[in-house]
Amino acid sequence: MQHEKIIILDFGGQYAHLIASRIRREQVLSEIHNPDEISLDYLASDAVKGIIFSGGPQSVYDADSPKVDNKIFELVKPILGICYGHQYMNYHLGGEVTPGNDDSREYGRATVKLKNLGTQELKNTDNNAPVHKFSSSQVVDCPLFKDIPPQSIFWMSHGDTVSTLPEGFVVAGSTDHCPNAAVYHPGKNFYGIQFHPEVTHSEYGSQVLKNFIEICDAKGDWTIDKWTWEKSAELKAKIGDKNIILFVSGGVDSTVSFAFLSKVIGKDRIKGIFVDTGLLRKGEVQYVMKSIQAIGADLTLMSEADRFLRNLKGAYDPEIKREIIGNTFLDVQRDYFAKHGLEDNSILAQGTIYPDTVETGNTKNAATIKTHHNRVPEIQKMIDAGLVIEPIADLYKDEVRALGEALGLPHELVWRHPFPGPGLGVRILCNEKSMANIPLIRGTMSKANQGVSYQILPIKSVGVQGDFRTYRHPAILWKELKNPRTQEPNLEDLEHTATRLINQNSEINRCLYPLGYAQPSPDCCSLGSGYLTPDRIQTLQRADDIVMKTLQEMGLYSDIWQFPVVLVPISFSSSQVSKFSSLTPQESIILRPINSTDVMSASVGKLPWAFFEKVTSEILKDPKISAVFLDITSKPPGTVEWE
Repeated sequence: MQHEKIIILDFGGQYAHLIASRIRREQVLSEIHNPDEISLDYLASDAVKGIIFSGGPQSVYDADSPKVDNKIFELVKPILGICYGHQYMNYHLGGEVTPGNDDSREYGRATVKLKNLGTQELKNTDNNAPVHKFSSSQVVDCPLFKDIPPQSIFWMSHGDTVSTLPEGFVVAGSTDHCPNAAVYHPGKNFYGIQFHPEVTHSEYGSQVLKNFIEICDAKGDWTIDKWTWEKSAELKAKIGDKNIILFVSGGVDSTVSFAFLSKVIGKDRIKGIFVDTGLLRKGEVQYVMKSIQAIGADLTLMSEADRFLRNLKGAYDPEIKREIIGNTFLDVQRDYFAKHGLEDNSILAQGTIYPDTVETGNTKNAATIKTHHNRVPEIQKMIDAGLVIEPIADLYKDEVRALGEALGLPHELVWRHPFPGPGLGVRILCNEKSMANIPLIRGTMSKANQGVSYQILPIKSVGVQGDFRTYRHPAILWKELKNPRTQEPNLEDLEHTATRLINQNSEINRCLYPLGYAQPSPDCCSLGSGYLTPDRIQTLQRADDIVMKTLQEMGLYSDIWQFPVVLVPISFSSSQVSKFSSLTPQESIILRPINSTDVMSASVGKLPWAFFEKVTSEILKDPKISAVFLDITSKPPGTVEWE
């Protein structure tokens, strides 16, 4: 059966597959293709109801930027350009794109104001000259924004902006920093939007995509049940008569992978391996062994903490740490196969999901955000050689959970907070050279944000801005921004302020709010040296355990999607303390509660202030902890994990 479909041309955006997922949820088949490899004949077929240009990390002016045959605009198909796709369409149809600057960059939430055209004369936003005149009979509101209020929140992640529109295009919406945030050509069904409707934190993003599906006249004849049936057939063919070795972490991805593969080929042909890397949460080994064996898994524990920590000795760079962890996993797998003689009749399975692959730059035009431990070069070679299967690699976290529930897995397993494969190894920042007595000098934001001061810290973390990975500094925000009703810090206002500061300062990709210090009124900070050691791991395990137990005790665990707790080698004190000593706290803890659906975008978790006060008080009882901070950064511009 040939299904109606909407084609997504992947210009390298981190959200290309997320667009596809959103379209699938409306029971319309979506396919992702590289723009320079798909034929016009294929796009012209009756089954293709519309085309979407994805975002991407490059500028339309880059010599190697992705392109598509411009005859695509002659196919009489509805086209929606998103972010880079919006810029590409406008540029190649005769408009202009202006490179990003401090005034135009937007990362995170932005308010989009829609325009009711009425009978007004439309103006060029660049020089206020008339662009196009419509009679009253020609003027209609943009159908892409049907049933959407005049003002709402959408997610931005861009530097460049469309500054001049092509002939025939009109403005449908704008933000304070982007006058042409939404444009369209009424006569040709071409639509361009600078924001990302596909991310869950765009308030009416799903409605925008539903409206585009309606514009495409796609009725919908595809379901996730059909995907499951087709994927089962694909897996059976690929696995053949081989047995499966699946590395189980205890998280939802590997657990659902085990249950799904068990349904496809039977439990008797699957063996789970649970590796204790020494980088797990407190009590995690016992929990995983008990809960996974309870669903019928044949699970073997391999205690490999000494090997992982030995290999990680002296590793400071986040990417090197991830590569070491991935390759050590591979060594463990090889040793297991060699010991049990399974090389010839077994195949390796991984619980990789789509965000794990897209953020590694695995699509043709994508920029690397981070390297997932399941995507280190040696494992990628095995994948390319057909020696690895990834049964849920096309799915997002919400879809994985839906599949887990359909398979009958226990609720507590399906809805566990996500935990990174490299474990606490990417939640402990490492540093080689120490620095003492760094003054806390407060910078000030622009006039639009008077009263907000900040301190840039001498460490770096990973972010995602404009579809690129950034490796930049976090900053401490000092303004309290209290809720007038509760007189407590207003987390939503802090998140908005963080976004504005990051958009204005290219040195920063995260913002922190101080929750408490071991020493009162510090006026300097010091940067320590250290790699992954048992002592540092235990320090983070204690703090992480306080957070997890308090979430459970206060009934808040299900109110938050994920809660990374991060250890950084920074201490805060008075300037009289000139260097680290055994009596001086040498580390700080950063709390990173986030809410998300699919990990591709996220907002700060709005937990009660009493929770933060309680965990801060408990964490600061550890004499090794100097300060506790709250990460108030959305994604974008900050990734969920710090490394």
